[in-house]
Order: sequence, then structure tokens, then C-alpha cells
Amino acid sequence: MRKAVAVFVVGVCVLAACGGGDSSTSPSTATETETTVGSTKEKPTGTVYEKDNTAAAFDIAEVEQSVVKILAEGTFVDPEVGEQRNRAGIGSGLIVSEDGLVVTNNHVVTGAALLRVIVPGEDRPVNATVLGVSECSDLAVIQLEGSGYAPLSFRTDEVNAGLAVYAAGFPLTDAASFDDVEYTLTRGIVSSTNAIGLTRQSSVDGVIEHDARIRGGNSGGPLVDEQGKVVAVNYAGNDADDLNYAISATDAQPIIDRLMKGENVDSIGVNGQAVNDPDAGVNGVWVSNVESGSPADTVGIEAGDIITRLAGLDLALDGTMSDYCDVIRTQGAGAAIDIEVLRFSTEEVYEGQLNGTPLALSFSFAQQFEDDVALDAESAADTYDTYVSVSDDSGSISVDVPAEWADLNGAANPNFGPSLYAATDIRSFLDTFDTPGVIIEATAGRTAADIQSTLDEIDFSSQCTYVGRDVYGDSLYLGSFDLYTNCGGGTTAIFVVAVTPSDGTFLARLLIQAVEPRDLAAADQIFNTFVAFP
Repeated sequence: MRKAVAVFVVGVCVLAACGGGDSSTSPSTATETETTVGSTKEKPTGTVYEKDNTAAAFDIAEVEQSVVKILAEGTFVDPEVGEQRNRAGIGSGLIVSEDGLVVTNNHVVTGAALLRVIVPGEDRPVNATVLGVSECSDLAVIQLEGSGYAPLSFRTDEVNAGLAVYAAGFPLTDAASFDDVEYTLTRGIVSSTNAIGLTRQSSVDGVIEHDARIRGGNSGGPLVDEQGKVVAVNYAGNDADDLNYAISATDAQPIIDRLMKGENVDSIGVNGQAVNDPDAGVNGVWVSNVESGSPADTVGIEAGDIITRLAGLDLALDGTMSDYCDVIRTQGAGAAIDIEVLRFSTEEVYEGQLNGTPLALSFSFAQQFEDDVALDAESAADTYDTYVSVSDDSGSISVDVPAEWADLNGAANPNFGPSLYAATDIRSFLDTFDTPGVIIEATAGRTAADIQSTLDEIDFSSQCTYVGRDVYGDSLYLGSFDLYTNCGGGTTAIFVVAVTPSDGTFLARLLIQAVEPRDLAAADQIFNTFVAFP
């Protein structure tokens, strides 16, 4: 049986579902004073509160008319509670043009089936479409229907620690419905202009840290100065430590300019968050939703997948999106990038290439048979330290094998085609069950229709226990394999595999004899690297 992946808890709400900052704890339960336009009243748990009653130098109403409430509806997959159909998440946004361009966060809108936007002064929600997103910078631009909107402008003066600022938006409270979530304005100061911007949902080199409290729902709303100019775009917060973070206008504007033109920036089209659970052995980027038509969608990523590796790099080992975003920024979102995905619902691993080969099931002998094959583990090393690339005499077959398997024979099999043998001792490998090794053969004379009959030609059932036949698949080849265990009265296992490429135009046959546990890992390396062109 496949080795089970333990269920893990990441301790955060789904980003699109909560629509707010990256809060490491639940909202405060203390009752404080919430400042709402037109009134000051007591509110209970989870709201955004002003630290004092000092009035802003600008007209509060002028800012309010430029801040929108966004309802993003769709189906999202939460790492804690699973699939949530027709789920609605709340976020905020700031109008930046008279014709209805709105800046918000990627995690508020990406993957939503529809957006409903409440514009101050409008009786009914306004429809909106997504123009461009940047998942690594956690920014997005959406286009409202209609025109004649009141835009905010960005601050051009330098921002320093101590600057008085105000956070405007629609934080989640104990409100019973989307319509009941109210506009709030909270006051604070900038505490740092170069805080660490690595979070579970973004990777920004430096951000503004401030103490104008924000909570879930404030995401995408503006942080403004005393003249009502946009200092930054709020995107994350930590309720326990009262830390609040915003993407500075200086860093955001060049990205926003590109998003306005319909360009996606540093984005493969996922709404995700970094997860890291060492106890379960799971790390990567949890995908809560996927943008239709994006590179992620095209390669076959689904909501609920965990992107574990990108360009061969293990992701989210530090619990942030840093490595994920560094790869995308280095390679380019349009580049062909190797990707590995754990489909959490089925515990299956898929491999493919963004902007290239679609995801296909990645087969692992080490995972699938670790608990089922009792190999001889006495005095055996855990792994092979070194692998080398070898090929047959004609150059038709190439593969990586343990360097210890240095006895090679690349002569063709006259009854089959190009052939390659590798073992520590080929004669012992062929005559006994005591020596690990591999045989790889390829032929252009057989196709996918011959997979089963090709396996039938080799039968060890008189010397081993026949476990059965199963399906094999990886990013390049599909086929079947037979498993034999307890060979020769010992613990050796033999895998006989017949595969073809996706077009079924030729056939390859492999025989792997595993004596020690590390031979299962060697089998995985062989199947990850072997290429045949008969």
C-alpha cells in the first residue's frame, strides 16, 4: 500500500475565504473602540479599532468614497476543512482611476468564479473582472463596470518611521452577512519601512510595518497618510503581536502599472499559501484555487494540491513563499519549469512542467513498497551515495544507476533490441538473487498493445511469490509492472516493468532486482532518469 501522508494543520484560514491578512492567531476577543465613518460605537470580537480619537487632517469621507468592499465567490479548498463550494471571501480595494480600476490583493480575487464589489454611494453591487495579478507580490487589479469613480492618488514624498497613517477597509467582524460588514478607519504610525515581507501568501522584499490595526477583510485596502494619499496597500497582519503589514506604494506602483495593462506579474495562476509540517513530512504551496487558463491550470494543478518542488527546489521549508517566488522571478512565469505536486486528497505525487508537459502520476517504488517488501537490511547502507549516467553501446538507452553498479553490458539483445545491463556483478545478478541490478531493453517492434504480453514472457513465480500486476505511470511513460517477492527463499524482490511513451510507438522493458532497502530508491532514480529511443 502507498505510504500514507499524515493529515496536517497549518493553523490559518483559507486566504480567499478569509479575504484578509496573514494572521497567525485568531482575532482578539477584547472589546475595544471601533471607528466607523459617521459613528463611534462598541464592537465585540475580531474588528479593527482605532488607537485614539485624533481626527485626520483630510476629509474622511473623501477616502471612504474610494475604498470598495469585494466579495469573491467560488469553490476553494481549505487545508483544514477541505472543499468549500460557493464560498464567499471578503476583501477591500482602492479605486485608482475614474474609469473604475481597483487595486487589491491577489489572494482576495484569484480563482473566484465571480466578484461582487460594493462601491460607496451605489445601491447594488458592481460587477468586476480581473485584469492582472501578481501572486508573489500579492497584488491584483480589477476593472469595475461603469465610470465616474473617485480615485485615490499615491504619496510621492518619502515615507519614514513615525509617519501618521490610517488603514481603510472592510475588516471581518461578527457581522452575520457580507452586507453587514462595515467600513472602518484605524489610526497608527509607520514603525518600519523595510520590514521582512515573507509570509505564507507572498514574498515581498521589504514592506511597511505599522500599527493601524488591520484584520481579515482589510486585505487590499489602502494605508493613507494625513493628506489622504496612498502610502501602501495592506496585505497581512499578526493579531497576537499587533503587527500590520502593507506593500509600499513605491514598490507596488511599477507592478500595478503592468497589471493595469492586463499583464500577470510573477504569477502562475494560483491562490495559495505556504505550508510546512515536518512531522507529516509535508511542505510546499497549498493551492486553494486556480485561475482558469493560467499556466497552473494548463499543467493540471487542482485546488487542494500542494506544489512541493519547483525547478528541483523543495518549497516552503521556512514556512513562506520565498523559494517559490524566487524560482518564478528567476525563471520567468512563462518559462518551462519542472514542477512536482502532491495531490493531498489521494496521496499521489504528480510531475510535469509548467508551460510544457502536463502533470502525470509520478511512480515511486520506495514509497509504494517500503512497507510491503521485506528486504535484507542487515549491514546495509541507507542510500547509494553516488549515481552515474550510463548508456548502451548504440546510445539508444541512457539512465542513472548507483556508481557501485559498475559492471556494465551494453550489447543489443538480438531478440528484442537495444539493451543495457548494470550491476555490481552481472554474472551474480543473473545467476542468483543476492546481487542488485537492472536490465533495460527497448524495441520499435512493439507498441502499447504489447505491454501485457511482454510482461507475460518473464515469469519468476516458481522461485518467488507473485504479488500481482499493477499500473505504472510517470511524466514520460505509461505501462504495467509485475512484482515478485521472497525470491529464492530470501527477501529479494524483482520488478518487471513494460512501458511505452504517451504515443505508444515503441516499448521498453525493465527488470530491477532489489536486495537491500536502498535498491528501491535506486529503482526510483532509474525510472526518473531512463530514456530510450530504439
